[in-house]
Amino acid sequence: MLLLALDTATPAVTVALHDGTAVIASSTQVDARRHGELLLPAVDRLLAEAGLGLDAVTGIVAGIGPGPYTGLRVGLMTADTFGLALGVPVYGVCTLDGLAYAADIDGPFVVATDARRKEVYWARYADSRTRVTGPAVNRPADIAGEVAGLPAVGAGALLYPDTFPQAHEPQHVSAAALASLAAERLAAGEELPAPRPLYLRRPDAQVPKSYKVVTPK
Repeated sequence: MLLLALDTATPAVTVALHDGTAVIASSTQVDARRHGELLLPAVDRLLAEAGLGLDAVTGIVAGIGPGPYTGLRVGLMTADTFGLALGVPVYGVCTLDGLAYAADIDGPFVVATDARRKEVYWARYADSRTRVTGPAVNRPADIAGEVAGLPAVGAGALLYPDTFPQAHEPQHVSAAALASLAAERLAAGEELPAPRPLYLRRPDAQVPKSYKVVTPK
């Protein structure tokens, strides 16, 4: 097994290789405006570091969000393209699940990433491998009662200390955590979801409500 994992649902452009036993290479660069520019060079660099060609990859793992439309689609389209070109399966993993796995917390906690518009993408977990609610998108104040008293991880939690007073690292998902979680679930015989995006809301860019329609004469 050689899994190529990637995620662009947060400001982090993150890539990893997993051989079915352990992560053998990983890279994370935080730059919310350069997902498309940074992703493919990161893949090339990791494969070179591992001394492997792209044809050695047996499966793709893609973070499916939730996340902003523009960033999220970069990773998912890249994953789908690799899957089609190589003829290998593409597995989806919730980005928040990857953050939860990396947090490695025993007991209930919350993962929250920055959804902009003064909102967070969030989910509640029984432990680092078990999601019990979400993912959802809300204003922090609107979920204060649901998350009260719980530890929290993620950039969204760190942005709103009034709602998440016990927030701490990690801020962003790592592809290494996504790959390890996917490998663990596959080894257990679990069926991973299709790599379809969790947008949770409409994109920021929308067609104006009133615009002039030009028709041919």
